[in-house]
Amino acid sequence: MKRAPSDWRVFCAIELPATVRKRVMEHIARLRDSVPDAHASWSRDQNLHLTLKFLGEIPQPRVEYLSLAAGRAVETLATFNLMVEKTGAFPNDGPPRVLWIGLSESSGKLSELYEHLEEECAKERFPKDARPFHPHLTLARLRQPQGARTLASAHKAMLFEPIEISVSELLVIRSELSSEGSKYSVISRHFLGVETDQSAYGAPGCAPSN
Repeated sequence: MKRAPSDWRVFCAIELPATVRKRVMEHIARLRDSVPDAHASWSRDQNLHLTLKFLGEIPQPRVEYLSLAAGRAVETLATFNLMVEKTGAFPNDGPPRVLWIGLSESSGKLSELYEHLEEECAKERFPKDARPFHPHLTLARLRQPQGARTLASAHKAMLFEPIEISVSELLVIRSELSSEGSKYSVISRHFLGVETDQSAYGAPGCAPSN
């Protein structure tokens, strides 16, 4: 489908504390040093986040309705904690294409937030994700097979000491692609347990404010 000039590339995500991003970047630096010949596209500090729903390109006026859905999704949920831990690669079989660090929590609140977001987005006619939900932070995308298995093995063998984070808000983010990489800007923030004020988003067709 041809991209319209007014389309925005958007997604919903959880922001990571600077301490976590620093730890992840240190992990990446060790990996790059251990397998310098591997061909990989590495995540940058400012681009690290936990994506819950990726919409891709949507008409700019529809962004308002995505923000409204995100606001409703968090209304009944309280702040919860996650553990950032474990290392792995996708897919499980065949040449690795994505290196990741996993997230886990025992309360089920992250999955609940994901399900709420899917349901509320569906009410606004955004399609549900057909893939199973596997929360993770993407460290690298492996573009070529050269060194991919060696890099993935080094990543899995390299311990990432668990670190706990608190989740208190859900973000709607715009991604603008360029030759210098993706530029991310926050469209709206939605705090867990706070009822959505739909009037704050203006008339249909207006983008929500920060």
